Amino acid sequence: MESARAVSTPRLIQLAVASLLLGSLAGCASQSVEIRSLPPDTPAADNAAAALIATELAGALASESASTASAKDAAAPPLVTPADAPSMATYDPWARLNRFTYRFNARFDEAVFLRVANGYRRLPSPLRSGVHNFFGNLAEVDNIINYVLQARPIRGLRSAARLLINSTIGIGGLIDVAKQIKLPAAPTGVSATLATWGVHPGPYLVIPLVGPSTLRDGIGLVGDFGAAHAVNLANLYRGNESWYLEGVNLVDQRANVDFRYYASGSPFEYETLRFLYVRKRLIEDSGLRKFAQPRPARPEVPAGE
Repeated sequence: MESARAVSTPRLIQLAVASLLLGSLAGCASQSVEIRSLPPDTPAADNAAAALIATELAGALASESASTASAKDAAAPPLVTPADAPSMATYDPWARLNRFTYRFNARFDEAVFLRVANGYRRLPSPLRSGVHNFFGNLAEVDNIINYVLQARPIRGLRSAARLLINSTIGIGGLIDVAKQIKLPAAPTGVSATLATWGVHPGPYLVIPLVGPSTLRDGIGLVGDFGAAHAVNLANLYRGNESWYLEGVNLVDQRANVDFRYYASGSPFEYETLRFLYVRKRLIEDSGLRKFAQPRPARPEVPAGE
């Protein structure tokens, strides 16, 4: 009896599937049947048409880019040529002596100067700021003299105001009060004065314990030192105290400079530093000479216009 049930169950399923198929065929027979034909297979013609479309598109894009480029060229200034680039050559007739001085400065800086400056950096920040402001205030005397020699009286009056404010309200220059009231420092010197009146920087020069410079900048340092000693503000530049004063000033300046000898790892550090220093000086000189050039006269406007 169980075997008969096992045989009859698949038969019933088959009969049900067959009846469903017959019913669907009967429904389809009452509707129209349409057979669609595929388009002709023409690969060569299709490829030719696609190639033609691509050629036309490329031509349109090329003409559009050409018109855009011509419009930009008409509006843009001419391109920089190699002749417009600054020369990499630097006038260094004392190169052998300068290289020797550069190595000496590097060894002295590593052995003595940098160690003292690092120890100075460990002092409290307010104390270091006070020392730095004090020497900056003393330098205002040199700034006043050179701004007058440069025929820039407004800058000279500004430096005089800074000196007066910081020497009184700023407790002898320990606090830069003038900077807080929108009178920032604008250092200058004898070298800038010579540059204003057209003196060329001259050959490159490495000064012992000072570093990169030029012949004109070296003369400027001597001139600034002489001006400070001639004025002798508060009697600080004469006597044994002046040596200690200059020593502290040099240490303060070194502590505020992040330069490290041979830190770049380049075998051409001397040449790179020489080029950058001289190029920077020439750019600054071009800006200073503008103050010495007379301004062009304004064209007269006829009456009634």
